[in-house]
Amino acid sequence: MKVEVEKKPESVSTLRIELPGDEVSKEWDAIAKSFARFAKIPGYRPGKAPPAVIEKRFRKEIQDEVTKKLVSKSYRDAIEQKKLRVASLTNLEDVQFGDDKSMRFQATIVTEPEFDLPGYKEIPVELPATKVTEAEIDEALERLRDQSADFVDVPERAAQMEDFVVVDFAGSIEGKPLSEIVPQASKNVHGGKKFWLHLAPENFLPKFCEQIVGQKRGEERTVTIEFPADFPVKELAAKKANYEVTLGEIKQKVLPALDDAFAAKIVPGKTLADLRHAIEHDVEHAKEHEVERSKEAQIVNYLQERTKIDLPPSLLRNETKRALAELVQRNRARGIPDEMLKDKEKELIESAAGVAAHRLKTNFILERIAEQEKIGVTKEDVDLRVRQEAQRYNISPDKMRKELEEHDGLNAFAEQILLGKVLDFLKANVSVQPISAKPEADKKS
Repeated sequence: MKVEVEKKPESVSTLRIELPGDEVSKEWDAIAKSFARFAKIPGYRPGKAPPAVIEKRFRKEIQDEVTKKLVSKSYRDAIEQKKLRVASLTNLEDVQFGDDKSMRFQATIVTEPEFDLPGYKEIPVELPATKVTEAEIDEALERLRDQSADFVDVPERAAQMEDFVVVDFAGSIEGKPLSEIVPQASKNVHGGKKFWLHLAPENFLPKFCEQIVGQKRGEERTVTIEFPADFPVKELAAKKANYEVTLGEIKQKVLPALDDAFAAKIVPGKTLADLRHAIEHDVEHAKEHEVERSKEAQIVNYLQERTKIDLPPSLLRNETKRALAELVQRNRARGIPDEMLKDKEKELIESAAGVAAHRLKTNFILERIAEQEKIGVTKEDVDLRVRQEAQRYNISPDKMRKELEEHDGLNAFAEQILLGKVLDFLKANVSVQPISAKPEADKKS
């Protein structure tokens, strides 16, 4: 097999691959024989048609089968022969057969950038202690009390700060409803019916809650809002709107007593002491997970800072598109309208480009470490991940595998598993320097 490599700008290379006629002929003849066994040719019994007749009748089909069988294999052999690190295969094209059955084609690839790995063993990391303090247990208990709170009607008095009120309200500017002025904005900006509102400073619209204080049940009141110049809905920025507000209910939040009865409601049959112990275990477990995330982040930052890589532009463009799609999807899930996303298009693209560059650089570094340390992914590793994903989506492993194969998902799984293995290797070889959490006084200073 002859292989020529033509290097081009932006880490792109063209491979010209030629397979000798004798090698192609073996495959060609084997495939032609399989056609001959089943072909129905007028004037010949099945399997008895001469090779020349079969080849003339099925030349295109035989050629297609030979192409399928040899192109992929010879491409991989060419990569191995030339010791190329391929980041992506752009194209396999221009397949030609010679009169002597030789086959030629070319492949366009993007090669991985060349770079020097920094030392990656004994990376220094600072990690906080995982010991749980009594204050942290108390905070978790308070959160549970808050979640278990009752909301008691207090109809006899006017609304106060920290109350929860239920209101009907509708906004307008110069008599025109906000739902007509800014239909794309959140409905809560337009108004609402039986809307629950926690009266607290800086909550909801600017100075809205402060103007509800003192309002009584059944009372109607006009609340005036001055939207700031940087308000996300640009049509309302620096504008003044009026909201007609009718207060329906006033509720006071009442926390349950912190005792064994409360603990038994949270975990049946348990005392407050038992609940504190369970919380301690959960907080410790969460801290251990946070330590692992922190360790991973410090490892990646250490490697990023000490590695210079010129990223292939085509890969960076593709990864930026992917990162941008993820950012847009996340923002939509948070309820941000498309018009607002359009206004922030430049910032989103810049953010996506940063994410893409960081991701690509990290992956190149980790993959090179995997190569150096001979870390690989086995079929069993992929099979296990397929079973886990199938269980997660409550479908059969066979169906999950089929769906993944249709979308090149198995290769993505293999890459995720490989990167995870390398990070596990690096985390097992760090130089850990435990640090204690700073006292509250230090945090405030």
